[in-house]
Amino acid sequence: MADVKLLGLWYSPFSHRVEWALKIKGVQYEFIEQDLQNKSPLLLESNPIHKKIPVLIHNGKCICESMVIVEYIDETFEGPSILPKDPYDRALARFWVKFLEDQVAAVGKSIFLKGVEQEKEKKEACEMLKILENELKDKKYFVGD
Repeated sequence: MADVKLLGLWYSPFSHRVEWALKIKGVQYEFIEQDLQNKSPLLLESNPIHKKIPVLIHNGKCICESMVIVEYIDETFEGPSILPKDPYDRALARFWVKFLEDQVAAVGKSIFLKGVEQEKEKKEACEMLKILENELKDKKYFVGD
Protein backbone atom coordinates (compact mmCIF):
# COMPACT_ATOMS: atom_id res chain seq x y z
CA MET A 1 0.00 0.00 0.00
CA ALA A 2 1.24 3.48 -0.85
CA ASP A 3 2.14 5.90 1.90
CA VAL A 4 -0.17 8.89 1.33
CA LYS A 5 -0.41 11.98 3.53
CA LEU A 6 -2.41 15.14 2.97
CA LEU A 7 -1.41 18.40 4.63
CA GLY A 8 -4.50 20.57 4.81
CA LEU A 9 -7.13 22.45 6.76
CA TRP A 10 -10.53 21.11 7.74
CA TYR A 11 -12.26 24.21 6.34
CA SER A 12 -10.26 24.61 3.12
CA PRO A 13 -12.17 23.98 -0.12
CA PHE A 14 -8.81 23.26 -1.73
CA SER A 15 -8.04 20.53 0.83
CA HIS A 16 -11.56 19.14 0.35
CA ARG A 17 -11.00 18.97 -3.41
CA VAL A 18 -8.01 16.68 -2.83
CA GLU A 19 -9.83 14.63 -0.18
CA TRP A 20 -12.73 14.00 -2.59
CA ALA A 21 -10.31 12.85 -5.29
CA LEU A 22 -8.63 10.44 -2.87
CA LYS A 23 -12.01 9.11 -1.74
CA ILE A 24 -13.27 8.68 -5.33
CA LYS A 25 -10.17 6.60 -6.04
CA GLY A 26 -10.49 4.69 -2.75
CA VAL A 27 -7.04 5.76 -1.55
CA GLN A 28 -6.27 5.42 2.16
CA TYR A 29 -4.48 8.52 3.46
CA GLU A 30 -3.46 10.31 6.61
CA PHE A 31 -4.84 13.85 7.00
CA ILE A 32 -2.40 16.14 8.81
CA GLU A 33 -4.14 19.34 9.97
CA GLN A 34 -2.03 22.48 9.56
CA ASP A 35 -1.98 25.79 11.42
CA LEU A 36 -1.29 28.55 8.90
CA GLN A 37 -0.49 31.02 11.67
CA ASN A 38 2.29 28.71 12.88
CA LYS A 39 3.39 26.70 9.82
CA SER A 40 4.85 23.30 10.59
CA PRO A 41 8.35 22.32 9.51
CA LEU A 42 6.72 19.56 7.43
CA LEU A 43 4.62 22.09 5.50
CA LEU A 44 7.56 24.46 4.97
CA GLU A 45 9.74 21.56 3.80
CA SER A 46 6.99 20.09 1.59
CA ASN A 47 6.01 23.36 -0.12
CA PRO A 48 9.02 25.69 0.18
CA ILE A 49 7.87 27.96 -2.67
CA HIS A 50 4.32 28.92 -1.65
CA LYS A 51 4.31 27.57 1.92
CA LYS A 52 0.59 26.77 1.70
CA ILE A 53 -1.81 23.88 1.74
CA PRO A 54 -2.80 21.47 0.39
CA VAL A 55 0.22 19.28 -0.10
CA LEU A 56 0.02 15.60 -1.00
CA ILE A 57 2.94 13.46 0.10
CA HIS A 58 3.00 10.16 -1.79
CA ASN A 59 5.82 7.75 -0.96
CA GLY A 60 7.91 10.68 0.29
CA LYS A 61 7.36 12.85 -2.81
CA CYS A 62 5.51 16.16 -2.42
CA ILE A 63 2.90 17.50 -4.83
CA CYS A 64 1.47 21.02 -4.37
CA GLU A 65 -1.54 22.98 -5.70
CA SER A 66 -4.92 21.31 -5.44
CA MET A 67 -5.69 20.79 -9.13
CA VAL A 68 -2.18 19.56 -9.83
CA ILE A 69 -2.70 17.10 -6.97
CA VAL A 70 -6.12 16.01 -8.31
CA GLU A 71 -4.64 15.35 -11.75
CA TYR A 72 -1.78 13.41 -10.15
CA ILE A 73 -4.24 11.30 -8.15
CA ASP A 74 -6.31 10.67 -11.27
CA GLU A 75 -3.25 9.48 -13.23
CA THR A 76 -1.60 7.53 -10.40
CA PHE A 77 -4.31 5.55 -8.63
CA GLU A 78 -6.79 2.95 -9.88
CA GLY A 79 -10.50 3.75 -9.74
CA PRO A 80 -13.05 5.89 -11.52
CA SER A 81 -11.72 8.75 -13.64
CA ILE A 82 -11.98 12.17 -12.05
CA LEU A 83 -11.34 14.29 -15.14
CA PRO A 84 -12.87 13.47 -18.51
CA LYS A 85 -10.76 11.41 -20.93
CA ASP A 86 -11.64 13.61 -23.92
CA PRO A 87 -9.11 16.48 -24.24
CA TYR A 88 -11.81 19.08 -25.03
CA ASP A 89 -13.95 18.02 -22.07
CA ARG A 90 -10.85 18.04 -19.83
CA ALA A 91 -10.11 21.59 -21.00
CA LEU A 92 -13.69 22.62 -20.15
CA ALA A 93 -13.36 21.07 -16.70
CA ARG A 94 -10.12 22.99 -16.11
CA PHE A 95 -11.84 26.18 -17.28
CA TRP A 96 -14.61 25.81 -14.67
CA VAL A 97 -12.08 25.01 -11.95
CA LYS A 98 -10.17 28.19 -12.80
CA PHE A 99 -13.40 30.20 -12.90
CA LEU A 100 -14.36 28.99 -9.42
CA GLU A 101 -10.87 29.58 -8.03
CA ASP A 102 -10.95 33.15 -9.33
CA GLN A 103 -14.33 33.75 -7.67
CA VAL A 104 -13.56 32.29 -4.22
CA ALA A 105 -12.20 35.63 -2.99
CA ALA A 106 -15.51 37.41 -3.69
CA VAL A 107 -17.43 34.79 -1.72
CA GLY A 108 -15.04 35.07 1.23
CA LYS A 109 -15.15 38.85 1.16
CA SER A 110 -18.96 38.79 1.05
CA ILE A 111 -18.88 36.98 4.37
CA PHE A 112 -16.15 38.85 6.22
CA LEU A 113 -16.33 42.45 4.99
CA LYS A 114 -18.82 44.99 6.30
CA GLY A 115 -20.88 47.81 4.82
CA VAL A 116 -20.57 48.96 1.22
CA GLU A 117 -17.62 46.65 0.46
CA GLN A 118 -19.60 43.65 1.70
CA GLU A 119 -22.60 44.56 -0.44
CA LYS A 120 -20.38 44.89 -3.52
CA GLU A 121 -18.81 41.48 -2.91
CA LYS A 122 -22.22 39.91 -2.21
CA LYS A 123 -23.41 41.19 -5.58
CA GLU A 124 -20.34 39.69 -7.31
CA ALA A 125 -20.83 36.37 -5.51
CA CYS A 126 -24.51 36.26 -6.54
CA GLU A 127 -23.59 36.98 -10.17
CA MET A 128 -21.08 34.14 -10.09
CA LEU A 129 -23.68 31.77 -8.65
CA LYS A 130 -26.13 32.74 -11.41
CA ILE A 131 -23.49 31.88 -14.02
CA LEU A 132 -22.89 28.50 -12.38
CA GLU A 133 -26.60 27.79 -12.04
CA ASN A 134 -27.15 28.62 -15.70
CA GLU A 135 -24.26 26.40 -16.76
CA LEU A 136 -25.33 23.42 -14.66
CA LYS A 137 -29.08 23.64 -15.32
CA ASP A 138 -30.21 20.02 -14.94
CA LYS A 139 -26.72 18.49 -15.21
CA LYS A 140 -25.04 16.74 -12.30
CA TYR A 141 -21.53 17.84 -13.41
CA PHE A 142 -20.18 20.67 -15.53
CA VAL A 143 -18.60 18.27 -18.01
CA GLY A 144 -19.52 14.66 -18.79
CA ASP A 145 -20.78 12.02 -16.41
